[in-house]
Amino acid sequence: MNCALPYHRSNHDLETRNKGFLARMSGETDIFDNQVQLPQDLGDDVVQEVLKTGIDLRQYSEQIEKELKEVENKSIQDYIKESQNIASLHNQITACDNILEKMESMLMCFQKDLGSISSEILSLQRKSVTMSQQLSNRQSIRGPLSQFIEDMTVSEALIVGIMDCPVMEKEFLTQLQILNYKINFVKEQSSKAKSCLDVKDILEKLKIKAMAKIRPYLLEQIYKFRKPMTNYQVPQNNMLKYKLFYEFILANEKNVANEIREEYVDTMSKVYYSYFKSYSSRLMKLQFEERPTKDDLMGIENTAGRSIFHKTTLKHKGTVFSIDTRDAVLNTQLEAPIIVPHTASTNRYHYEALFRSKQYALVDNACREYLFLTEFFKVSGNKAMKIFNKVMEKTLNLMSKNLQSFVDDCYDTIALFLCLHLVMRYQLICHKRAVPALDEYWDNLTTIIWPRFEYIFQLNIQSIKDCDPLKFSKETGPHYITRKYAEFSAAMVSIGEGYPCEGATQLLAELREAVQCFLLRMAAIFPNRIQQLIFLINNYNLVLSVFMERTRNNSKEAESFREQLNPRSSEYVEEVLSQYFGGIIQLIKESESLLEKDQDEDLKRQEGKALALVQSFTNTWRRSLEDINKEILKSFPNLVLGSELVQRAMTQLLQYYNRLHKILPPSARTQLTNIHHIKVEMKKYKVNY
Repeated sequence: MNCALPYHRSNHDLETRNKGFLARMSGETDIFDNQVQLPQDLGDDVVQEVLKTGIDLRQYSEQIEKELKEVENKSIQDYIKESQNIASLHNQITACDNILEKMESMLMCFQKDLGSISSEILSLQRKSVTMSQQLSNRQSIRGPLSQFIEDMTVSEALIVGIMDCPVMEKEFLTQLQILNYKINFVKEQSSKAKSCLDVKDILEKLKIKAMAKIRPYLLEQIYKFRKPMTNYQVPQNNMLKYKLFYEFILANEKNVANEIREEYVDTMSKVYYSYFKSYSSRLMKLQFEERPTKDDLMGIENTAGRSIFHKTTLKHKGTVFSIDTRDAVLNTQLEAPIIVPHTASTNRYHYEALFRSKQYALVDNACREYLFLTEFFKVSGNKAMKIFNKVMEKTLNLMSKNLQSFVDDCYDTIALFLCLHLVMRYQLICHKRAVPALDEYWDNLTTIIWPRFEYIFQLNIQSIKDCDPLKFSKETGPHYITRKYAEFSAAMVSIGEGYPCEGATQLLAELREAVQCFLLRMAAIFPNRIQQLIFLINNYNLVLSVFMERTRNNSKEAESFREQLNPRSSEYVEEVLSQYFGGIIQLIKESESLLEKDQDEDLKRQEGKALALVQSFTNTWRRSLEDINKEILKSFPNLVLGSELVQRAMTQLLQYYNRLHKILPPSARTQLTNIHHIKVEMKKYKVNY
């Protein structure tokens, strides 16, 4: 079948071409009759070819007809040969048509089925959305409704736990929390849901039963504080374990809550007052029996029978003006355990040590009490402060009165200053513990201590101003008033390091000025300038030595005395050198002045004098150096100071010697001792301490 089709197609094409040609040939006769068609027919390629060859168109037409018949016969033969294939093809086409018809009918059925399925799916989707919304609505209401029912329902376990369980058992505490929650819940929902009225009476009865069991228990715990020698921290801690009891009472019966709180406040107020009253009275028995009096001022003259160590009880503990180890209360002992009177009955203490012990005991107890009140009674801010003040008011007033009784008769400035700093540091400790309740108390203690401290300080300043220098012996060594001042000022500065106090700084400046004026008045009683300088240098150096030993940083006091010491030391060195080398020093100064003025004639006139002085220097310089060393060391008991002044004098002498070498004429320079020999000799007097 496939082979016949192309052949059939070519015959058909040939037949078509022949028919066209015959048509054109048949129309040949009309060439001359139809002039319109001539150009078109003449344009045909076949006609043009026939015309060129001169063939008769009729014969050509017949020939063509004959060829067509032959072709047609051949074509028919071909069709006959392929008849079976054509019949088979026809059958196949018919079968395909039948199959396609069946498929068409099936697809039409499928299309109808799919249409119905699509409508069913849409219907199911609508139903699914509706059901999903219904489920969501039911689930959203189910949770709150279930929770509401659960919150409102009074279970048998709740009733048994409240009615039968002892207060101390954990089950009672658990059921009490549940009861408290249900009571609050019913209060909130009673206006919205009438069903709450069904359980309101039951909850009220359970509340009354719980109150009847809790109130006696809390009062019993409070009464335990009243027993003598009771460690009240134990019942306090026990009460904190059951702080929910008070919270329950406070939420449901404020009158009972106020009763319990007032009972606690009254009990603890008496407990703290009794404890601190007893502790303070026993503690004050450990104080030194003899204390500083108005005769122990800085400017009071010492007598033969009294010295700065005249108090036997204070002899090994420090004097009125030196701090020794008393400042330990501000560092190592600040938070050390308190002094226990019956275990320390053989020891004696300065007042600040006893004050520290009392105040630290107060800080410890007051901070713990404040935190207990805020946690147990559920208060804060002003409410917590009011309750705390009710508990501690009597005790704080007692502590303030005890301090006032000591301050009124106190002349121990160092003790007062240490107490001031103890107050500041304990206030900082309270703030670190988040307890502001004692701020007013600390301010009150400061107002008690400071006026007395300032008053005693001014008495010491005035005692120095009133000193008559003529009453003292003419000794060039350090004065005992200077030592008192040095020890006292160093103590004040060391105590205040890191905690500056403007008022104390001003008082120290006034005291420093008074002492410096006193030293100048004392120096004036000496007959010559060298003795005056020795006295001033010894006293200034004493102050600096004590400050360098007792304080960590350079203070204004030390800097002020250093400024006084340096020029006095330079002046003293000049005075000493003038005794032994006065002629040479004068010659140097006069010659340098003449050189500046270009007075060469006057300078030449001094050559003879210069030669004589050089000769004298050459003969005596070794002995003079030895005498200078002896004189300086003898005048200054402090070997370090004496050695420094010796070296300072030697250095100044070398400078003068160099200046002398410059002003001498060449003839005199040859007679000078070699400076290296002088330096070698000076090294003998250099001593390191």
